[in-house]
Amino acid sequence: MKTVLEGCCYAKLETLLREAGVNPVHARPLFNAVQRKLLRAGIESLDGILPPVRAWLAGGEAPVCCEIEEVVRTPSADGFTQKHLLRLGDGVEVESVRMGFPGRFTACLSSQVGCAMGCVFCATGQMGFSRNLSTGEIVAQAHHVERTLRESQGEHVRNIVMMGMGEPMANFDAVMEALEILTDNRGLNIGPARVAISTVGHIPGILKLARHPKRYSLAVSLHGVDDEERGRLVPVNRKWPLGDLLEACREYSAVKRARVFFAWTLIGGVNDSCEHAHKLAALLQGMDAHVNLIPLNPTEGFEGRAPEEGNVRAFQQIIQDAGLPSTVRQRRGIDVAAGCGQLKSNSGK
Repeated sequence: MKTVLEGCCYAKLETLLREAGVNPVHARPLFNAVQRKLLRAGIESLDGILPPVRAWLAGGEAPVCCEIEEVVRTPSADGFTQKHLLRLGDGVEVESVRMGFPGRFTACLSSQVGCAMGCVFCATGQMGFSRNLSTGEIVAQAHHVERTLRESQGEHVRNIVMMGMGEPMANFDAVMEALEILTDNRGLNIGPARVAISTVGHIPGILKLARHPKRYSLAVSLHGVDDEERGRLVPVNRKWPLGDLLEACREYSAVKRARVFFAWTLIGGVNDSCEHAHKLAALLQGMDAHVNLIPLNPTEGFEGRAPEEGNVRAFQQIIQDAGLPSTVRQRRGIDVAAGCGQLKSNSGK
């Protein structure tokens, strides 16, 4: 696969220029053009792009811009959320979401085409797995959301959540390389503290993240209080059982000295009872944890129902009374299937 400019960190650009016989000092204006100005055409004509770099860009060995095309842009009636269906160079499609308020916009990015984790209530898991996204394809999604914000509202992406299609930890290297680019202060300059990575419980990835030099937030999906219950909802629990997962989370928290965010999708009549809340609170006692409660969003492949509002309030109260901070996730973009667990495309198997 051809190297793409969006997927080149600053050091890689310097290396590519050096290997081409061009002074690596020219990496700065080129990185600025791609990662801050978000240019995809006419880079070679910019002021500061000198003849040696122009000649290199015109040659067959230089990286090219990522092939990414918006197929459909779907705004939600809530006025805050917008979903982007994006087609990549080989014809596969992924979805990204823009959400938030003026001054506080978030880009929700995908890491894979489909997902192999198979969570029964998740539309992405229902579509199966096709392939990993490259570093450049992940960065290009963020660029696309940033461009639409600049053009429509004069705003910028402030936060990034790797909570779109796919399991980010199963594409660890590409995700980390993409975030290295997106957090570079010579580019979009998204602070690492404003980046969250979600996992369904990929223990090797959690342990690698604990030792990664950047301090990104970790969000872990639980949904069940024991292996039997969680295994019915999250099949990967058979590979990485709940006890081992919680131990990995404790190790992450200790190494990073950071809080772990636990996601709990509330499914009416399944895991939304007061008994579940008490058991969840007991599981997380002693941890630096925050519980995000997510009322189930509808998908075609799952017959479960959203919880009653009273059950949500009671569940949260029990969690908070146990000394654990908790937030009920606002349900945004549900009307355009842009909510948590609703992203999918026609590219899966």
